[in-house]
Amino acid sequence: MADIKKEQERDELHRAIWSIADDLRGSVDGWDFKSYVLGTMFYRFISENLTSYINKGEWEAGNPDFNYADNLEEETNDAIALFGDKEASGMVLLKSYKDYYYGYDENGKHQKGYEERIAELLQKYPLGTDIIGEKAEKDFIVLFGNILRLRNILSTFDEFTEEAAILLPIDFQDYTGIYNDLHDKYRRDVDKDNINDDIVFEMELVKQIEVNIDYILMLVAKYHESNCEDKTILASIDRAIKSSLELRSKKELIESFIATITVKTDVDKDWAAFVKEQQKSDIETLIAEERLNSEELRKYLFNAFRDGQIKTSGTDIDKIMPPVSRFGGGARAEKKQIVIDKLKAFFEKYYGLGMVELTS
Repeated sequence: MADIKKEQERDELHRAIWSIADDLRGSVDGWDFKSYVLGTMFYRFISENLTSYINKGEWEAGNPDFNYADNLEEETNDAIALFGDKEASGMVLLKSYKDYYYGYDENGKHQKGYEERIAELLQKYPLGTDIIGEKAEKDFIVLFGNILRLRNILSTFDEFTEEAAILLPIDFQDYTGIYNDLHDKYRRDVDKDNINDDIVFEMELVKQIEVNIDYILMLVAKYHESNCEDKTILASIDRAIKSSLELRSKKELIESFIATITVKTDVDKDWAAFVKEQQKSDIETLIAEERLNSEELRKYLFNAFRDGQIKTSGTDIDKIMPPVSRFGGGARAEKKQIVIDKLKAFFEKYYGLGMVELTS
């Protein structure tokens, strides 16, 4: 009887904790929220164990008053002095909504706010005009990166409404598409987010405003309901894809599906069938073009989609490649890189669609 009561109390506790966590996460996806919480818990665990370990060593060395945690504030202030404002010790406070939105003066220098930066964006880079020259491109990257950071901060304030955002959602998508185009352009030569050490792409902030495939399929369904006559919906689809890092690699796939739509199309059902068939065709093409080991390739792709990444280290790639003389100099390495690039392209095209059917 006592065991049953104890189990009931434990279940009630679990339900209460889950309810609190569910309220706390707000609109954040449950799996994402769990990742944040578990990461924070693990960080606290290792921090507390490290503190205990250091304290024990100091106490045994004859320093009984030492407490590692007491030194953290001093180290934090030193870090702030090194990387930021030397006067900002103790606690770093957020500015007010008005400061971020309208700008503010600090230490004799004016910090532009969101409103000023949007005005600069519209004046220097009106939509529909090309950005000419490397300097203009880099200036745009810096300006739009600042806007992304300010939007990210302002979105935590209730006052930041759709009207306060100034840019219409479709215009913001267009600017984000330009930003992503420039990221792709520079990434061809430098495979990192820091370009030439003088500009930084805020791609993590871009990812926070991503649209997903469900949103695109909703637009496709609306296009279908218009008897495929409302071309403004096609423009919205194109704009949304360009503004999304995840969907840009799926652009050709989505457009090819739209081209097949008829009055008899069931968008959700036919999309799933279309992706499955295209995936099968792409795999067969990849095998034929690069003469890959079919069984090993399918195992490799199954693991990649399961793990959420393409693994290029180890011997996995070698297993799927055709027999090539190891004494052929750079030919084998070049061939391997071509295969890796095609595998990455395949992965980016189909990852996140939730319907990859590969056997392990």
